[in-house]
Amino acid sequence: MIGADPSVGLATAALRCACPRCGRGALFAGFLDVRERCPDCGLDLRRHDSGDGPAVFLIFLLGFLVVPPALIVSLRVDWPLWLHALVWSTVILGATVGLIRPVKALTVAIQYRYRRSELGPS
Repeated sequence: MIGADPSVGLATAALRCACPRCGRGALFAGFLDVRERCPDCGLDLRRHDSGDGPAVFLIFLLGFLVVPPALIVSLRVDWPLWLHALVWSTVILGATVGLIRPVKALTVAIQYRYRRSELGPS
């Protein structure tokens, strides 16, 4: 359970892209810009930095999930190379755009839970 509200979990806060402490306030000011403070509970989010973690995690996850189906399709269907490039690039780009916000929210929530004392008072 996270913060003051015990009903808020890491995955719940991440999927809703919400504050890791209260689970209500919006975590992002833009597409990937983390707010300075939670609008609901006032949690200072400036020092919660996910860095390149979400992107690296998605590279490994999507590589693991997309490469095997791409190889299977390549062996069973005789598509031209340009069609493979178009289809699989679209799949990877769509999955990346759809997952990057929740994965970044998850890294911020994990950092809030496990490094709270290092980040100072909130």
